[in-house]
Amino acid sequence: MGTELDSRGVDTHDPLWSALALTTAPEAVRQVHTDYLKAGARVITTNTYQATLPALLRAGHDAHRAREVIAAGARLAGEAARRFEAEHPEAQLLIAGGLGPYGAYLADGSEYTGVYDVGALDAPVFRDVHLPRIEMLAGEGIDLFALETLPRLDEAQALVGAVEDLAAESECWVSFQVRPDGAHLADGTPLAEAAAWAADQETVVAVGVNCVAPDVVARALPVLREATTKPLVAYPNSGDLYDPATKTWKAGEEGDGLAALAPSWGASGVRLIGGCCRTRPAQIRELAHALSA
Repeated sequence: MGTELDSRGVDTHDPLWSALALTTAPEAVRQVHTDYLKAGARVITTNTYQATLPALLRAGHDAHRAREVIAAGARLAGEAARRFEAEHPEAQLLIAGGLGPYGAYLADGSEYTGVYDVGALDAPVFRDVHLPRIEMLAGEGIDLFALETLPRLDEAQALVGAVEDLAAESECWVSFQVRPDGAHLADGTPLAEAAAWAADQETVVAVGVNCVAPDVVARALPVLREATTKPLVAYPNSGDLYDPATKTWKAGEEGDGLAALAPSWGASGVRLIGGCCRTRPAQIRELAHALSA
């Protein structure tokens, strides 16, 4: 979403990142969802990765308006899905409520390191980052939650617990941010430990990795498959490198694209396959074609 909004001239250079567009360019958000659906996406994620109550309050919204902004993330995705389904009644779509980590609220790139002190996981600021967003998205009737780019197991555990408490009938996938070795979360926790935990959670319907370089996926999949029989998730970024100081991306090493790699991921048990930062509808179109073939 953020990459695509940038490409259309929508300002995302803000601590709210792509969530800024929920108030400044909602039609652009809806159109981005639509373009991904047209490209072949069948799961779209609400533009709420960085839309949290404290961040919106910090941006100048009052509490009521902040909650409405979060709800708008689900509504815009829903509107795009309904319009697409009206023209393509055979399509089977899912809307996932995007829940980024505490590090995304900090807007300092720490979701890629896990180096932040959440302290007691019931601390007021931690609760305020996650709980209102879960409540608002659940109230808008999303199909499931996407707990994504999580660099720490303790935060994943707290988030799943919050979903169970606030939206008891909901399901979620849990997607971790991992180190280049594919064997450890960003904070150093073994991925095998995290996957084994996810395997025991009824609310978690799939587990995997996202916003890692494409070649990291192949290193993570055997670790995940060894620890769980649940469906796996993989939606890497383009392979470019993020600089949190300048908030810019630098070109990474050239490698095989998603469409070339994805069939082998599917053979390894990945059932939710897509793209994260720096991927665009063109890559999703290629991906959908490769997987349908």
